[in-house]
Amino acid sequence: MKHWIERIADELSEKNIDKHVIASGTSISGSIHIGNSCDVFIASAIGRELKKRGIDVETIWIADDHDPLRKVPFPLPESYDKYLGMPYSNIPCPEGCCASFVEHFEKPFLGVLDDYGIDIELKSGFEMYKEGVYNEYIRTALEKAPEIREIFNQYRREPLADDWLPYNPICEECGRVNTTFAYDFDGDIVKYRCDCGHEGEMDIKTGNGKLTWRVEWAARWKIFGTTCEPFGKDHAASGGSYDVSSIISKEIFDYEAPYPVPYEWITLDGDAMSKSKGVFFTPAQWLEIGPAESLNYYLFRSKPMKSKDFSPKMSFLDFMDQFDKVEKVFFNEEEAPSEKEDKKFRKIYEMAQINEGEPLPFRPPYRFLVNAYQIAGNDLEKIFTILKNNSQLTKSFEDKEFSDLTETELKQYQERVDNVINWLDTYAPKFVKFQVQEKSVPKLPLTDEQTTFLKDLASLIEEKTFKTAEELHDAMYEILEAQGLKPQKGFQAIYKMILGQKQGPRAASFLLSLDKDFVVKRLRQEA
Repeated sequence: MKHWIERIADELSEKNIDKHVIASGTSISGSIHIGNSCDVFIASAIGRELKKRGIDVETIWIADDHDPLRKVPFPLPESYDKYLGMPYSNIPCPEGCCASFVEHFEKPFLGVLDDYGIDIELKSGFEMYKEGVYNEYIRTALEKAPEIREIFNQYRREPLADDWLPYNPICEECGRVNTTFAYDFDGDIVKYRCDCGHEGEMDIKTGNGKLTWRVEWAARWKIFGTTCEPFGKDHAASGGSYDVSSIISKEIFDYEAPYPVPYEWITLDGDAMSKSKGVFFTPAQWLEIGPAESLNYYLFRSKPMKSKDFSPKMSFLDFMDQFDKVEKVFFNEEEAPSEKEDKKFRKIYEMAQINEGEPLPFRPPYRFLVNAYQIAGNDLEKIFTILKNNSQLTKSFEDKEFSDLTETELKQYQERVDNVINWLDTYAPKFVKFQVQEKSVPKLPLTDEQTTFLKDLASLIEEKTFKTAEELHDAMYEILEAQGLKPQKGFQAIYKMILGQKQGPRAASFLLSLDKDFVVKRLRQEA
């Protein structure tokens, strides 16, 4: 069984190429989220797989930071629309905390790359233009403008103007780059007019302009010797950027287009991610509620063109259940449902794992910790006892005491509890949250049948020690059946007396997580 990343690496390995360059790029038009950063994660994974095979490979990320601002990104004020059309590289930091607009939105993303084990060479489109890296390609594009127009026109309903040039100077009057039209050139001097009414000339060597996107992309492939590049499905559409740039790359720059890896967009709670509307979820936000490996797992568990919808809300618990299961199967802590699933789980986690060969991390079940934390607070030792009493520790930890945990395991443990705390504070729905009413008995009405059930349950818990939640669960149902009380009514009575509300976590596990004397007295409504 091979993972899709391995299959890509197989095909790249078969090419007669001395060095592979896996490129990725992101437009710095606002916050970089888990949708538009897929390029980086996929490129990094492919590069890592090639390195395993002893192949010379370089993985790069190009910040498209010289592109024009087309929409004001969230959470900037509407007044920022005065910068629309200007290159990101020429826009000031919105909060005065960074050197520029670009740094302000790049920094949170670049700051977590190490957490995800991503090692890439960072490039800047703005710096490439300023340093003259593109100059040779701009000259070629200007000289071969008729051929480029012909290529473009094959995919356009309305043909380009006969004097159109594949280059956009930055207007020296209004500062915009998407409102200029270059119509003539003499050597390195380009003549242009702008929608603002200004007409002027610009020397390409100043870097105050840029190639049209599809020409720039093709030029970039040759500049870096790109052999493979992941990109969003919009570029992969028939007649889209990749198709057009591939022709330009071959016919204008004499370079074969790189191996394409298109991917589907990630939606957020069913909505398309949008920087301008504030609908996005960043890799940094992910680390607040889950380990880095879990994002890798999310991205790599299915093929890149399969649709993906992410929600940090209630369904995130289901996702973490899946991740925890896959991780434990990989480390032989649990068995997979079948031999086929076993192979699949191990292969996906192998792709998601950040440090190959690292030992089993101590990550108690996420969903269970949601309840355990609300019972014990941020007391790791107390939570550990709850985990142990409820058989929530896997075989490598079930015989350990809290004091046996190593420094690394304690750090992993605290990180997971912190993730749970952040999830509860930020994304958990109200019905998941609860607080044990320790000081006094909640004054909520109970029927006579419910009161009798609670007293019988108190006696049972007082007299018998239950090793598992399943044992207590079965015993509770025996009492309910004997009294002819519906389970819903019985459980409601428990929650009313302990939480002061009608619902709560699974009753048996919940009761075993609390102090036994407290439970007995509270069920009898004594304290």
